[in-house]
Amino acid sequence: MNIPSLARRAGVTAALLALAALFAAPAANAAVDDVTWTVRTESNSFGADRAGYEYTLSPGETITDGIVVTNRGAEPLDLGVYAADGFTTEDGGFDLLPAGEKSAKLGTWVTVDGGGVVSVAPGASAMVPFTIAVPANATPGDYGAGIVTSLATADQNAEGVTVDRRLGIRMGVRVDGELAPALAVDDVSVDWGGGLNPFSGDVDVAFTLKNTGNTTIGSVAGVTLAGPFGLLATDAADVGDAPELLPGETWTQKVTVPGFAALVLLTATATVIPASTDAAGTTASLAPVVASGTGWAVPWLLLALILLVVAAIVFVPRMLRARAATRQAREDARVEEAVAAALAK
Repeated sequence: MNIPSLARRAGVTAALLALAALFAAPAANAAVDDVTWTVRTESNSFGADRAGYEYTLSPGETITDGIVVTNRGAEPLDLGVYAADGFTTEDGGFDLLPAGEKSAKLGTWVTVDGGGVVSVAPGASAMVPFTIAVPANATPGDYGAGIVTSLATADQNAEGVTVDRRLGIRMGVRVDGELAPALAVDDVSVDWGGGLNPFSGDVDVAFTLKNTGNTTIGSVAGVTLAGPFGLLATDAADVGDAPELLPGETWTQKVTVPGFAALVLLTATATVIPASTDAAGTTASLAPVVASGTGWAVPWLLLALILLVVAAIVFVPRMLRARAATRQAREDARVEEAVAAALAK
């Protein structure tokens, strides 16, 4: 691994930490460790004290909004300001593409005034306008992105390493048109971990959620685990929450069912109820989606013990009979030899 790669990784790591803290906050006003500035939405005709940017726009429509940056430190700040596509992380959070990675959707529709740079004096605030221009051929549905403020500095503890500290505000755009929320459930897997316990073990069940529609979609799932013919059917106690997925995104949901019997073949059934929010902000549940998968739960240690017992039952008597026959043959031979010797005298 070369030094530039290490530098890029260090920068990305710092950026993720900052963004995670921001998106976890109810308001778009946060500071993280060495980050000495805060960001918030501009108060204008779209509203005041907004937690993020949410719009419903038509293809070809253009709007202007703004992000307010406040310098909480004692030194002047020169920050980069840009838009980037958003995505759902593996742990279910929301993040934005790093500065060096090119956006392909909503991030490309946003233009930041001032060439993407803002200078803020200590204790002062600056509003940075940005414009969203929806392409005329944009397809209906939801798009996710964010406006990011970025400060790249040299790491004082590692020569040649740059740390990119970022704060941003989430943005969502729904393009008018026919909405088609849909969610698919695939790849249900069952992994029984009986270990040395021949009678039961924890069972890990996983399945993949894929947003196959054109709207952001959430879901609630239930999982049932059973042996052959539905034997000992059990509902998983806590499947956990799935994140909202943007169109086209996938996410793997996992749940563990503790202490399930080793019934050789197990079947897990995931029942997922998708939920979609319409333009009026009303969330409605869709028809449940059901998918199943199977996995082996073979008590190998118990089988080994059974095989040893069977082998003992089958082969030990044979072995004993063989030994007895051998001893008898030796005795017969000894007697015959003795008789022959006596007759020869």
